[in-house]
Amino acid sequence: MDYLSSLQGTLDNPNINWKGIVLGFSVGQYLFETILNYRQYKVLQRTAPPAEIGEFVDDVTFNKSQDYGRAKARFGFVSDLYGLVQNSLLIKYNVLPKIYSFAGCVLKRFAPVWLNGAIPQSIFMFLGLGTVSTLISLPLSIYSTFVLEEKYGFNKQTPKIFITDLFKSQLLSWAIAPPLMTAFLKIIDYFGNKFFFYLWVFFLMFQFIAITVYPTLIQPLFNKLEPLEDGELKDAIEALALRVNFPLKKLYVIDGSKRSGHSNAYFYGLPWSKQIVLYDTLIEQCNKEEVVAILGHEIGHWAESHVTKMLVGVQIHIFSIFVLFSSFFKNNSFYQSFGFAPGLMPVLAGFALFNDVLSPLESVVQFLMNIQSRKAEYEADAYASKLGYGHGLRNGLVKIHKENLGTMNADWIFSAYHHSHPILPHRLAALGLQDEKQVRKEK
Repeated sequence: MDYLSSLQGTLDNPNINWKGIVLGFSVGQYLFETILNYRQYKVLQRTAPPAEIGEFVDDVTFNKSQDYGRAKARFGFVSDLYGLVQNSLLIKYNVLPKIYSFAGCVLKRFAPVWLNGAIPQSIFMFLGLGTVSTLISLPLSIYSTFVLEEKYGFNKQTPKIFITDLFKSQLLSWAIAPPLMTAFLKIIDYFGNKFFFYLWVFFLMFQFIAITVYPTLIQPLFNKLEPLEDGELKDAIEALALRVNFPLKKLYVIDGSKRSGHSNAYFYGLPWSKQIVLYDTLIEQCNKEEVVAILGHEIGHWAESHVTKMLVGVQIHIFSIFVLFSSFFKNNSFYQSFGFAPGLMPVLAGFALFNDVLSPLESVVQFLMNIQSRKAEYEADAYASKLGYGHGLRNGLVKIHKENLGTMNADWIFSAYHHSHPILPHRLAALGLQDEKQVRKEK
């Protein structure tokens, strides 16, 4: 605690230009990531598939995947610049303190007395800012959905579904965010400089509640989940779960095709009770053996304790953020640097600005997490292969990448920085090595 107090005193220095630091970080990160994106764009111009996938993917499909990748990259160049300009203008022209002041004026004039105060003012500010941000980003969302994804046959949304989803998302944020932000502010106010432990405990509890509540209360607002019908596929999945003692309780099919042609599968739940969800598009694209093999990979994440390790890593990350923030939340010079009046230190605004300061470190953390994630993907592939699903998994991965026009080639630096999953050629090569190990072991 003495160290944190000393750090807080060091950082509360009017000579530190926090606004300049944040703007510098933002531009620096944008330039770095743009260079990586350009390197990837050059790779996406290649016309010959990598040797590892030459026997699985024809030139026509590969070039269509490359074309889709280039289209997304061009969109990324625009959206990244759009985001940089938006965030830079917000910081440079002190938009946050102006919106905070405006929120206070509105509440004083129109809201009842019990809704006046620092906490309601902060919440109202962020709800308004979030809504405005959504509206500002709406043109990009519309283009991505109804132009880019539509061109390559992936968009299945109608304008009605798009608008309905938008309203549902906003209503959910307005319903969930106020009590969450109120608890956030109350904990910090009550525990002072020691808030970080109690805030971390609260968010840990919230995450477990969200895991329980999301599939039953929130997911059905957007998608329909139905039990997988009886048949060979259900029998094969249940047999796999029984074989490896996976605590499978329910099997669902989700109507992913309602919005997109992309396919997926995942499981969720508490350690003793898991539910598997299959996208209807996955069932359409792959046969029984391939679907079971893909689930063998997903169960591999459970068997290798990847989910637990990831949860622990995320908790350490969240706790570290709260500890670091404890050195900023009462930093008067920090708030003043972004246009707040002396002595005015709204914690939510400070936390948002603190995350801008933290962005370079977050990029490093994400890079390290991607390294761990790719390692976990290889291990899950190996687990499925050891169960005898190597052939089915290989075919399933190829089909998914072909149907989804997934990335089949990547610049190594871009991939190391951005990809949480190995690209297809690398996964197929690793599965091939795993097959050779299995053959040698059997001999």
